[in-house]
Amino acid sequence: MSQASAETESPEAKPLKSVKIRWYLIALLVVGGIINYLDRNNLSIANTTIAKEFGLNTLQMGLLLSAFSWPYAIANLPAGYLVDKFGPKRMFAWAAGLWSVVSMLSSLANSFGFLYAARVALGISESPFFTSGLKVADKWFNKTERALPVSIVNTGSQIANAIAPPLLTFLMLTMSWRGMFVVIGSLGVVIALVWLRIYRDPTMKEQFIIKGQEFEDEQKPKEKQAGWGELLKQKNTWFMVLGAFGIFYTVWVYLTWLPSYLQTARGFSLSQIGWLAGLPFLCGIIGVLAGGILSGKLIKRGIPAITARKIPIVGGALLAAAAVLPVAYVENTALAIVLLSVGYFAAQVPIGVLWTLAADIAESNQVASLGAIQNFGGFLGAAVAPIVTGYILNETGGNYTLVFLIGGALLIVGALSYGIFVKDRRAVTRV
Repeated sequence: MSQASAETESPEAKPLKSVKIRWYLIALLVVGGIINYLDRNNLSIANTTIAKEFGLNTLQMGLLLSAFSWPYAIANLPAGYLVDKFGPKRMFAWAAGLWSVVSMLSSLANSFGFLYAARVALGISESPFFTSGLKVADKWFNKTERALPVSIVNTGSQIANAIAPPLLTFLMLTMSWRGMFVVIGSLGVVIALVWLRIYRDPTMKEQFIIKGQEFEDEQKPKEKQAGWGELLKQKNTWFMVLGAFGIFYTVWVYLTWLPSYLQTARGFSLSQIGWLAGLPFLCGIIGVLAGGILSGKLIKRGIPAITARKIPIVGGALLAAAAVLPVAYVENTALAIVLLSVGYFAAQVPIGVLWTLAADIAESNQVASLGAIQNFGGFLGAAVAPIVTGYILNETGGNYTLVFLIGGALLIVGALSYGIFVKDRRAVTRV
């Protein structure tokens, strides 16, 4: 090869090689997601211990378990807009730093009010995480590729859910729940510093290589930068909010009450539930990946992007409902755990695809905003779930029958909302 030829090829070779950084960024987001969800899960693992120490009944514990979700849901609205405006580098770094400080300060709680306020602050500080991940995927991947990296990012939360029961139970038994909060909280500081050091947006040349014509379309002048208020005027947005509410409600019954259910309703010890509670969440890791892989394969077969997203969303929600509803009437403990594991696997199939759907429906300058609004709806469900569950248990003396019936019904509502009412209303085929 001549020197002239080598010089001609060199400018192209460098960006082709440098786009590999996008997978390192996805890997870092996965680690961030693990830490993020360990901070969320620590309270559910310490549920019965903190309730005993602070003298809380199930309704009060339900309020405490939901304290994260209300502010998280509301904060998603400005967080999505801010990620669109300032970019994922700054927003994710700030979020990781702040949630770490809040988590460590939570270890100083000496009353219900202190811990409640700390959970509120945690919800606000964690709100930019998934919208930042969605923005990274939107910048570094084209539409045919995007479902897989978004789903991979969401596996971080499922990995955390799977390892949280044994890991956090071990930490709590060896250094108390306060020490557990400090150890997990400190990890976020590390991820924030690494993110600031590594992350960058793709260059213009890299975006042409990655996206091609899609990138050229994104560069066309747009009428205006629309915020979440403008998106709320669109029908799709409201049906995505309702659908996410139904799916996330049941997911958060798992996240907040499963350890307590296994301990109080099924008679397992604290050390035993550390492993048993992780089984459904291990299945959830597979579920998230399955949704992204299925969606990507459907697109490659020529199915329109929005339809390819809706198939795993609807199918997963319906399968989850079919598994969760019978748990209310199953007496055999082994069968109940199998059904709970299948239910959580299926409930996670839609999760990564929900975020990708937002990227398919929204314009490029509204991706994080629409994803945040949808997540807002989901975390309204997440906020209501612990309170409703706590109230039911308080009124029925710890009977979980109605808990599972409501969860199954809302999964069906979520499936119908996405399956029937979310459409490509711009009459443009997205491929």
